[in-house]
Amino acid sequence: MGRLQGKVAVITGANSGIGLASAKRFAAEGAFVFMTGRRKAELDAAVAGIGMQARGIQSDVSKLADLDRLFDIIRAEAGTIDVLFANAGGGEFAPLGAISEQHFDETFQTNVKGTLFTVQKALPLLKDGSSVILTGSTAATTGTPAFSVYSASKAAIRNFARSWILDVAPQQIRINVLVPGATSTPGWHDLATSDEAHEQMLKFVASTTPLARLGAVDEVAAAALFLASDESSFVTGSELFVDGGSAQV
Repeated sequence: MGRLQGKVAVITGANSGIGLASAKRFAAEGAFVFMTGRRKAELDAAVAGIGMQARGIQSDVSKLADLDRLFDIIRAEAGTIDVLFANAGGGEFAPLGAISEQHFDETFQTNVKGTLFTVQKALPLLKDGSSVILTGSTAATTGTPAFSVYSASKAAIRNFARSWILDVAPQQIRINVLVPGATSTPGWHDLATSDEAHEQMLKFVASTTPLARLGAVDEVAAAALFLASDESSFVTGSELFVDGGSAQV
């Protein structure tokens, strides 16, 4: 029997990268997975790759109407949620002198507002003893040039978890932060604006990560599975780093 056999999981930002890898892992362990993403064609392809264990719902976490529609569908089709992985997020490089209001708003609307209201609107459906996973970042613990807005948004995620575990303690709901380091996802590679910039990013990772490489999405998904499963039944409010040691040195 799979570690998530018979459970209902919801993963936002599941059309690629860590979200998609986690959806595949959760489904393989017996869960039925509701997957969200903003790009319909990409989401449909991701769901098709998993099959009958998955259902895709196009949704933008920064839009409250989309979240209301998402959880209305889940309520009608599943009734309850066992695992919520609030994974949707993103960011772009911008040094202090080049940060615009649009850059700030877009980053915080998706990473902070989106995470907050994803969890809030899921609350009525979360079973007692369920697992909530938030996606953090090593950028919240170490300085990264030209990445301060993204870093600040992920620092907010860490502090959400610290407070929220007290709010949901009566329901025995666990909330943990999964913290990937530099991971080989389309979003990570797309941060580079040129081949030269991409090469510099790879060299930076190699020089600042004890394991001297990018992480693989499957490595992060394995950690997400641990947090989703009963194997982490006494783990809450924690940060689980999957970063090759980069935030520890």
